[in-house]
Amino acid sequence: MIKILFQTGNDRAALILRIILGVVFFPHGMQKLLGWYGGLWFSGTMHMFTTNMGIPTLFAFLAIMAEGLGSLGLLTGLLTRVAAFGITVNMIVAVTMVHWQNGFFMNWFGNQKGEGFEYHLLVIAIGIALMIRGGGALSIDKMIADKLR
Repeated sequence: MIKILFQTGNDRAALILRIILGVVFFPHGMQKLLGWYGGLWFSGTMHMFTTNMGIPTLFAFLAIMAEGLGSLGLLTGLLTRVAAFGITVNMIVAVTMVHWQNGFFMNWFGNQKGEGFEYHLLVIAIGIALMIRGGGALSIDKMIADKLR
């Protein structure tokens, strides 16, 4: 099981997907976890998720960790499949709880009540690709997999 978790090739496409997804989610995760970039910090995000959105405490905690620690995991290529899974689940929940009702398209012209889910579908697709392929080239996962061989 451990070998499967870390198994990855020298895949440059996975490297690109992993780094870009990590860069995109780093500010989102740090907003929720540390209050950077105008975020609510951990306690404020927990309150928003649990009180305002009705998300159970455990799942709110996991969502914050998925974006905060998951982005770091993607950037370094450590536990890439786990990080991609967490972010993918977050996006599925975001679509079902918030964005589905706003339709497919982003709110480019400010005439919708909120953002659509097209961005989230791209993140879900990238997450699934990373769960299948692993961290790829220049990942800690690859270094660990090579040592396990």
